[in-house]
Amino acid sequence: MTNPPAAWIRSIGLIGPGLSDWPACAAILLGKAEWNPEKTVLNAPDQLPPAERRRAVRVVKLALGIGLQATTAAGVDPSGLATVFSSSGGDGVNCHQICETLASDDRQISPTRFHNSVHNAAAGYWGIATGATAASAVLCAYDGSFGAGLLEALAQVQVEREPCLLLAYDADYPPPLRAARPIPDAFGVALLLTPEREADSCGRLAASLTDAPADTLADSALDALRCAIPAARSLPLLAAIAGHRTGRVVLDYLDHARLAVDYAA
Repeated sequence: MTNPPAAWIRSIGLIGPGLSDWPACAAILLGKAEWNPEKTVLNAPDQLPPAERRRAVRVVKLALGIGLQATTAAGVDPSGLATVFSSSGGDGVNCHQICETLASDDRQISPTRFHNSVHNAAAGYWGIATGATAASAVLCAYDGSFGAGLLEALAQVQVEREPCLLLAYDADYPPPLRAARPIPDAFGVALLLTPEREADSCGRLAASLTDAPADTLADSALDALRCAIPAARSLPLLAAIAGHRTGRVVLDYLDHARLAVDYAA
């Protein structure tokens, strides 16, 4: 890319195993706090009406949780934000339950199960929760989904000159699906990107493709998390942001290419 897409980071939302929010994750990445990888806690936000709150599956709770963290931290109204939702798959538990139903004598699938099975379910619930009517893109690029989502969000900011909220998230699959897709838990990160620097911006990103090897994390447990969950491929970049370390971070993306992210604090 001769002119790589770039944007400023306004705020971050994050939820993962033993990671309740971005400040908690930043402290762990900086070595200021110990990481206890307890099961990811997911709650449907109060912004959803009661009926939708009851029906929300894990990826919906995760996506809305990280998105609302980011918009709350920035003090912005989410209803007017363009969004990019990026995930390597849908809700594994919901998929498992649909498969169980199809394998049973009663093959009647509930409408709730069906509408939660589509890949853009989280984007739909986001619209219900926030009243958002701006453009929304929903992507899937298997293990490269974070990189694909970041490139899309950066391109939108650069072309439209408007803020864009990236939400990258993945949730676990139960057995026997876990044998084919061994994602152990839920992890998601949201980046609110803007075309210009704001008073509380936490750095600037520009991304391009590279054949250099992906960066790893010094902490072996955190690096195992990076490898295990596609959305957690973002962790080396998040570590640079947490430490205000200007420089290039190389992230896993495709089999034949990685993503070089130039970060300026």
